[in-house]
Amino acid sequence: MDGYLAGLDEHCPFLRPSIRRGMTGWTVYEVTPGSHRYAVEAELFYAGVQAAEWVRPLMARPYGVLACENVVLRGHCVGADHRELLAWPHWALKHLYAPVGVMVGKFAQGAAETGRRGGRIPPPPLSFLPVRAGVRPLDPNLLTGTPDLAAALSVAVDDGREVFEHVPCEWKAVRAWVSSLPMPQRR
Repeated sequence: MDGYLAGLDEHCPFLRPSIRRGMTGWTVYEVTPGSHRYAVEAELFYAGVQAAEWVRPLMARPYGVLACENVVLRGHCVGADHRELLAWPHWALKHLYAPVGVMVGKFAQGAAETGRRGGRIPPPPLSFLPVRAGVRPLDPNLLTGTPDLAAALSVAVDDGREVFEHVPCEWKAVRAWVSSLPMPQRR
């Protein structure tokens, strides 16, 4: 990942300082052969929740804006590629954690992406969900396809609330809840 991370400086000015301060972590989730898609999604979601709950208390500390935990997906699941496996956990985590100032991203192995300034983001060698402290002046610009999430993140304050207060913590219920929310508007 070192070469990949070095190529991200222009796209994420916080990454290098985060790495230097030891505030970038990695959680690896290895798919058990024969796992069902929904089981993998559930495990990724729970790993994302753990990452977000690790990041939340760090955000209020000095240099808290640099806090980031990346949930890496390794292995394969029958009937779904990594992009599909990351989709629902990512969508649910974004909706649960944007209101408390946690930003969740999604990068599928080998996928070409375009940055907010139009530059090409290097394709990642691994699939992962970055879960990090939100940067209120900048991150809403990354959420133009989801104006409600952009608005929530732009005024987010982590007041310690329980993000599952109005949503059951069980994956089937979370997936049903988040599938009822408006999907991103395509540019």
